[in-house]
Amino acid sequence: MSFPDPHMIRANRAALGEQVITTPLRRIIDDAFDQACGASTRVWLKEELFQYTGSFKPRGALTFLRDIDAATLRRGITGVSAGNHAISLGYCARLLGTSAKVVMPRTANPFRIERCREFGVEVVLVDNVAEAFERVKAIEADEARTFVHPFEGPKTALGTATVGLEMIDQIRAQQQEFDAIVVAAGGGGLTGGIACAVKQMSPATRVFVVEPEGADTMHRSFAAGSPQAIPAVRTIADSLGAPRCEPYSFALNHRFVDEVVLVNDEQIRAAMRLLFRSAKLAVEPAGAAALAGLMFPLREQLQGQRVGVLVCGSNTDAASFARHILP
Repeated sequence: MSFPDPHMIRANRAALGEQVITTPLRRIIDDAFDQACGASTRVWLKEELFQYTGSFKPRGALTFLRDIDAATLRRGITGVSAGNHAISLGYCARLLGTSAKVVMPRTANPFRIERCREFGVEVVLVDNVAEAFERVKAIEADEARTFVHPFEGPKTALGTATVGLEMIDQIRAQQQEFDAIVVAAGGGGLTGGIACAVKQMSPATRVFVVEPEGADTMHRSFAAGSPQAIPAVRTIADSLGAPRCEPYSFALNHRFVDEVVLVNDEQIRAAMRLLFRSAKLAVEPAGAAALAGLMFPLREQLQGQRVGVLVCGSNTDAASFARHILP
């Protein structure tokens, strides 16, 4: 199985151009952060929540869609999502002059559904993820729309790898190197892409993947040595709630990731509070999961090291955010 090399990743980032933002990499110097993460641990946040649409998702979707011919693209695009991927498809459709029709669970955050519709997306609501994938297959067949997977495939990974490329370029521009990078996983497209870029550009940098205990598909897959599924998603970090691990994403993560660790919902809430207090960032639970990994299971292991933490997104409303961070 072939994986993107640094030349391919850099060329793809150039091709994406201003369609995506080179998001900030910011060193956090703060007493509360030191107390939570380790006084001697130096932490940089890769603030991907400032990406167009509020998450990293356009990187992979645009990379995939760039190779679709014009006639196919005019028939529209479709996908399945709890929110961030759906919003991204709306952005992509507007940018590329086509239409998007997405399938979302009824439990999706209303703010995300509203954001999709603001982009002109036709939203189809269903009761569960299994029904969502069935419905999107019907849409793909009946309407000849192009299905854009939320995380699986070489093109998606080539897109998400640009995050890792930027992180290494940005830390080196500060005359530093990362000892470790911590990233949260949903299906593994983001983590695999980042790890692929980081490990080839900076082999000594370790890459840690963080999953919620209630959505531990990658953790189970690593333990089994093959892609696994979970019976249900049970976490506040619904953006990380992939029901199964897919072959390409698993292979990419298995090849380049050093370790997968788990966090619980209370630890994610603690990380949300810390980001709000110390970094002035209001994030959705998924956006705080990587920091929760550093604060809890990885704290001692990464003590005194230079650590990059990805804040992958923030598409939430004020009421939901407040509900999570208030004691």
